[in-house]
Amino acid sequence: MLDAAIPTNAILEISPAPAADAVAHFQHLLSVETDCWDVHQALKRSAPGFVLLDVRSPELYAAGHVPHAVNLPHRKIVESTLGQYPANTLFVVYCAGPHCNGADRAALRLARLGRPVKKMIGGVTGWRDEGFELATH
Repeated sequence: MLDAAIPTNAILEISPAPAADAVAHFQHLLSVETDCWDVHQALKRSAPGFVLLDVRSPELYAAGHVPHAVNLPHRKIVESTLGQYPANTLFVVYCAGPHCNGADRAALRLARLGRPVKKMIGGVTGWRDEGFELATH
């Protein structure tokens, strides 16, 4: 007979967070991240409410990018390259996918410049996984 006090798997090994802690955690997570599906749906509108930045190299961007994305490699995100955008412009950044930290680097640069930013989790890999097409023009 199993002792009820002994966890039976890794999920039960650590107790879940109290509901208030979970609310705070997931609300914070959603304040800095979005997903491919939500970006896709928003881009169907005439004014999605954000600028989508592909922060990969120009070569990778040209090979295939999310429609309506602007190419701005993360290393080139400085105040002067953002001058055309009002200070309150929300940027959504993405890179190749979960194996790439370019979107995190871009988000950090934007945040350090005082710009609102969210990361599109999954990047190009996630976009394709959802069955969405990439643009090449």
